[in-house]
Amino acid sequence: MNFFRHRLLGLPALVLVITVAGCSSADDSASAAVPGPGSKVTKLCRNLDEALPSKVDGLSREDPEPASALTAGWGSPAIILRCGVTRPTAMNDPDADGVEVNGVGWLLQKRDDGSFRLTTTLRKAYVEVSIPKDRTADGMAPLVDLASSIKKAIPEGIAD
Repeated sequence: MNFFRHRLLGLPALVLVITVAGCSSADDSASAAVPGPGSKVTKLCRNLDEALPSKVDGLSREDPEPASALTAGWGSPAIILRCGVTRPTAMNDPDADGVEVNGVGWLLQKRDDGSFRLTTTLRKAYVEVSIPKDRTADGMAPLVDLASSIKKAIPEGIAD
């Protein structure tokens, strides 16, 4: 009887293990923290989401998890866009690196892992683009592809 009880208890455990293994993600799906801006900025970011290109730097759009109109991604490893981020403290540094690409100003931050994080400047919402190390050889090409959408959806000015 004791043997039979262990077999019954073992079967549900086996089903649970198979179910969990079947649900686990073995792919390299990107993830991105979703910003939490106020309603004005959220509206601008939703407009940007609708205006974003289907391809950036030749890569197809593959949005990160969790799904949100405030985030977007292209390729794998993914170029990630997050709209409505807080103002980076590096913008207070007068020696911070910046670049202008097709009429959109960007704060340029090289990270320790070789990737880049760029954040728009002088726009009503801060838009952050992270370019993984494996994609930095193309330089500012992703920003060229994003510039017209940002100019269309995020007006010039100072973000709150």
